[in-house]
Amino acid sequence: MKNKFIYAAIFSMALPLLSSCSDDFLDVDPEGTILESEYYKNPEEAYAGLVAAYDPLGWQAGDTYHNIGAINAASDDAHAGGGGPSDMHTWQVWNRFTLDPANGPQEEYWDRNFRGIARANVILSKVEAGVPGLAQTVADRYIAEAKFLRAYYYFELVRLFKNVPLITAPLATEEIFNQVQVTPDLVYAQIEKDLAEAIPDLPVTVPVATEGGRATQGAGKALLGKVYLFQQKWDEAAEQLADVNGTPGETSMYGYRLMDNYGAIFDPANKFNSESIFEIAHTNLARSGWEAWPNFEGNVMVQMFGPRGYSGPTYVAGWGFNPLTEDLVNALEGDPRYEHTVLDIKSIEGATYEPSYDDTGFFVKKYAPRAAWVTTAGGEPALNFAVNYIEIRLADTYLMEAEALVQGGGDITRAADLLNAVRGRVGLPEVAPTLDNIYKERRLELATEGHRFFDLVRTGRAASILAPMGFVGGKHEILPIPQEELSNTKLVQNPEYL
Repeated sequence: MKNKFIYAAIFSMALPLLSSCSDDFLDVDPEGTILESEYYKNPEEAYAGLVAAYDPLGWQAGDTYHNIGAINAASDDAHAGGGGPSDMHTWQVWNRFTLDPANGPQEEYWDRNFRGIARANVILSKVEAGVPGLAQTVADRYIAEAKFLRAYYYFELVRLFKNVPLITAPLATEEIFNQVQVTPDLVYAQIEKDLAEAIPDLPVTVPVATEGGRATQGAGKALLGKVYLFQQKWDEAAEQLADVNGTPGETSMYGYRLMDNYGAIFDPANKFNSESIFEIAHTNLARSGWEAWPNFEGNVMVQMFGPRGYSGPTYVAGWGFNPLTEDLVNALEGDPRYEHTVLDIKSIEGATYEPSYDDTGFFVKKYAPRAAWVTTAGGEPALNFAVNYIEIRLADTYLMEAEALVQGGGDITRAADLLNAVRGRVGLPEVAPTLDNIYKERRLELATEGHRFFDLVRTGRAASILAPMGFVGGKHEILPIPQEELSNTKLVQNPEYL
C-alpha cells in the first residue's frame, strides 16, 4: 500500500516547476518536476522553492478539501450537507463523529500539512547552506517565511492529531520509515521557536498587488499568540496579540484596522483589506477546467457552499454543502451580522433550490457563490472563484487577546475595550468582558469561518455542546492517525481510536 506520509517526505527530492502571475504570488504551474539536487542554483530557483512551500495552504481537491467546510461540519454551526449521506463521506463521518482510522478527513489533513513541512524543510536547508547570487537580506526573509510556514503546518497537525512526528530537516530515504511521534509539548516548543526566530526577519508590510499572502511580522505574532492561547499561556498570548492589535478601534503599528462594513470583509473586491492578517489567496488566472483536477488555483469552497439547483437573483447554483444549523441561525437572530452570515433562501423573492442533505434552508453567506463572482476569464466556473480565505483577521485577534487577559487576570479594562470594539463595529451595545460574553462573541463574529470546532475543543466545551452530534469527550477532540500511515512505519494509533 502506498504510504502518503512517506510520499510527503520523499517529496523533498523533487520540486514542481512554478510560475508567478502579476496579482497572485501563490499561482502554481503544476507541469513537471525537477530533481532537488539539481535545483536552487540561483535566486529565481530559491524563490520558486519558497512558493512551493506556500502552495499547500490553498490545496482544496480530494475527498476532504482543505478548506473550512469540513471543520464547519464538525462544529455546531453547520451540517455536512451535499447531495446525500455519502456525498463527501469524510465530512459526513466527522459531522456525526462516526469516523475511524480508515474513514474520515484525516488522511488529507495529514498529507497537506506534512507536504508543506517537507517543502519548508527543503527551502530552509538550501537557503541556509547558501544560494549563489541570493542577497543575505532576501535569504533571511526566505528563512523566516519557511519557519513561519513550518510552524503553521505543525500547528495544524498538533491540534488535529496531537501525536505527530517532528521533522525539521529533509529526510534521507533510509530515515523515512523510522519516524516516531513525539509529545505535543515538543511540537509546540518547535512551533514557538520557529515563530520567535522568524518574526524579526519578516517584513512589517508587503505590497499586496505582488506579494499579498506572504507572511508578515503581524501574521507571525498573531499565529504565535494563537499558539500560546491554545496552550493556555495567557500572559504570553496577550503580549503577542497586543502588538498585533494596538489600541482597540484604531490603526495598529502594522496597519491593521477593523473594517467599517462587516460584510465587506469577505468581498473579493477587498482582498488583503485592513482587517486581514493572514490570507490564503486564490485566483482565476489559471482558467482551470475539470481536466486540471486537482491542480487548480480557484476557491471551489465557494461553489460547494451554494444551494443546490438554485434559481433566482444574486447567486448561482452550488453543491449544497454546510447548511447552517438552526442553533446558529437562532443565535444570530437580531444581530446585525445575521444578514452577512446567513443566506436564507426562502426569504429571497422568486428563488428556488433543491434541498441538501440535512437541509435547513440556511447557507453560508460569507462565501456563497454570487453571480458577480463567477469568472469571465475562461475555464470551469466552479474551479475558478477568485475568492480568498482569511485565516486570521483582526476581530479574531481582538477576541483572543481579550480572552487571554480575562483568563490570565490581566487588564480587564483593555479586555472590555477589545471585546466592545468588535461589537461596536456592527452597532451593538457594550457588554462586560466575561468569558461567556467573549465566547459568544467569537461564535457570532467568526461564524462559518472555521474557528468554532477548535474553540469548543480548546475551551473544554466540546463534550457537552457537541454531544447531540455524537461527540465523545476524550476521543473526538482529535482525529485518528490515518490508517494508511501506520503501514510499514513506526507510527502508532492515537489510543482513543484503538
